[in-house]
Order: sequence, then structure tokens, then C-alpha cells
Amino acid sequence: MSGQRDGLANAGGNVAVTTAGLRGTQWDASRLPAGTTLTVHPLVTADNADVTGYLFRRGGERTVVCAMHPRELSTTQYLVPDLLDAGVAVWIQGPRSPGNDIRLEHEGAILDLAAGQRFLREEAGFSRTILQGTSGGGPLAVFYCQQAARAPEARIARSPGGKPTGLEKATMPVPDGVILVSSHLGQGELLLRCIDPAVVDENDPLVTDESLSAFNPANGFAEPPRSSSYTPEFLERYREAQKARVARIDNHARALLKRKAEARARLKASPSREDAILAAHSPIFTVWRTDADPRCFDLSLEPSERAYGTLWGANQIVSNFGSVGFARVCTPESWLSNWSANASNASIGKCAGDLTQPVLMIEYTGDNSVFPSEADFIFESIGSQDRERVRIHGNHHGRPVDKSRPNGQIEAGRVIADWLAARGFSG
Repeated sequence: MSGQRDGLANAGGNVAVTTAGLRGTQWDASRLPAGTTLTVHPLVTADNADVTGYLFRRGGERTVVCAMHPRELSTTQYLVPDLLDAGVAVWIQGPRSPGNDIRLEHEGAILDLAAGQRFLREEAGFSRTILQGTSGGGPLAVFYCQQAARAPEARIARSPGGKPTGLEKATMPVPDGVILVSSHLGQGELLLRCIDPAVVDENDPLVTDESLSAFNPANGFAEPPRSSSYTPEFLERYREAQKARVARIDNHARALLKRKAEARARLKASPSREDAILAAHSPIFTVWRTDADPRCFDLSLEPSERAYGTLWGANQIVSNFGSVGFARVCTPESWLSNWSANASNASIGKCAGDLTQPVLMIEYTGDNSVFPSEADFIFESIGSQDRERVRIHGNHHGRPVDKSRPNGQIEAGRVIADWLAARGFSG
């Protein structure tokens, strides 16, 4: 479980398995308690989107733990059996468009979460709700708590892309607690650290500035399982170039939105077919090569128990040039709301300081997307007086990096059960 930071070693030649997309988060069905029931609940959000929630319970629970990821749906989440055993119900909130970055904006995702929270309080009869965020579900939960605690008129009125959020019209019950499990800093902050700055032309991902490539042996790259070794000078240039690439994509997204807004304005003054098309056009763009955080390949950077590789595994060619990857297909609105570190509202840094409810943070010590300095930042950012941090061996989703070690998912379930009991949330 908890360990001293200076006692951690690297993963001894291990190579990462794929954990992106909530891979590896499924439960062991044999651990579900007897008498567990599942009911499915179609809901409508405050902005009239259709979402679905899945309620697991044994009967008599007054507290429900609610899990949601903004763009993934894992109904058979590994913590469900342990939470039910702890005497609480479990709600898995489905997003409006799972697996689809094109429609996702975090300002809409918290409306999805709000629909579930309202149902659980007003119709299902629970007296207490606890938000549980895994990976990208962590920043989402914290963003929700921040906005729910505000007076409706003080909530964010427009998304980073300029769309009215409707948050001021939504009923957003304030949760009683938050559980963060392998939470990262936010999608934008995550991408800022793993986007490949060696891309020369966004329209031609095959062209590379080799002086900025983390995969160039001349810059210190080594194939697995050997660790790469980058110089401080290279890393400084690399990080600045990452910021510059994100800023360029921000500018591109805003230019597309500006063109659309100008066409709408002209259309009102003097209708034309050309402007009607521009006003209706919703451009989609691709963002290639988004899996290149040097810390995933140079294990001397922020040493931990992690294996060589990223959330997508150790084959960086597939993860960077294949069709599936972080932020691969975006609209201007979804890029700015989700993936831009400069524009996104849904980050730990912007939201966690406003938390007031009890918070449990579980950090997996072999996580290859939440590094030691980031875990420190997340915990120190939490504004709640009642905050607890526990370190458990495991990869991003708690599976053992060292196969001789116990399954961290089981330990995480035990830690959460104890935390719930200690604060009177169980039963």
C-alpha cells in the first residue's frame, strides 16, 4: 500500500500493457456479493441529451458511490464488488457519447453527471452521494463539484468554444465526498505532456523535426526494455515545443470558430447560400502523434515502479500513427474544452482548490500517466481539510507491474471501504 518515495525503483525491464480506454478495469464477476441487483435508468439531461445510468445495490443502502468517465463507459468496473460489500450502492453514469471526442465537451459531461445525481437524490431516495473518478473521471468529478457548489448564475456560462453551457439552468446536487483513483491532471494537461512536438505540419504527420524527436536515438531514445536517456537541454527544448504545438492547434481551432461566427453574423444581415453553408459547417480535424511523453521511455525521469511505455503500450509507432489515440479526431469545440491545456476548464489545477467535501486519493505507484510530481500536485491542490492519500503498487488501473506483487485493485477496494466506514458513509 503506502510506500516511501525514495524506496521506489523502476520496473526492472517490464514493458507496459495497454490501459488507455479503461482497458483492464473490468471486475471479477465471482466477487459480486450475493443478492446484487442491477437496474438500468434512461435519463434526460438539462440540455435534453439522452444518457443512461446503471444502479447496483443489495437493498437498504443510504449512500451511493457514483462513477463516470467523460468519454468511456465501464459498467463492470473493478471496484463495484468491494463497494457493494462495504454497504453502499454503486451508480455507473454513462456519458452521452461514449468513445467519441467529436461531441464531447466537459461542460456538457457535467450535465450528464448532474442528471444522475438528481435522479439518485430525488427519485432513487439516496441521502448521500460520493463521486468516484478513475483516470479522466477524476478531473471530471472535481469540475462537477466546483460548478455544483456555485450559485447557478456564477457557473461557467460558455464553453471554451463559445457555446452556452446551460449550467445556470441545471439542478446540480452537491456530492458528500470524492474518491480519486489514478486521477490525472486533466485531459488538456495530460496531452500537453505527451503530444509529439516534432510534428512539422499538422496536415502531414509523416514529416518530423528529428532534432525534437523523442524517438531519435541521437536524442537518447532506446527501444524497450532498455530505458532511454535524454539530456536536460533536450527536455527543455522538447517541453517548450510541446507548448508551442498546443498553442498552434488552439489558434487553428479558434480561427475555424471565428470563420463560422462571422458567417452567422453576415447571414443575419444579408442571407446568402455561401454564408449559410459556412454557418452550418462543423469542421473536424485530426491531431496525430499524441503519445510521446519522454518520462514513459526514460525511466530515470521521475523514478517510480512504472514499466517502459505509455497507456497505449510500448509500440510508439502504432500509438502515434494509428487511427486510435488521444485527441485523434476533434472539432474546434471539443479540442478547446477537452484537450487544450490552455483553454479547458476541467483540470485539477483549476478546480481542486474549491473542494470542501472529504476526499480520498489513491495513487498507483507504477502509473505511467500520473507521475510522482503530478500526484504530489494533485494532493496539494485539494482544498478540503479532510483529505487522505494512499499509495498502492500497480499500473494506471492497479494491475501489478511486478507480477509477484498483489493485485492493487483489490487493495484499493479495501482502502475505499475503510475510508467510507470511517466517515459514516457505509450502511
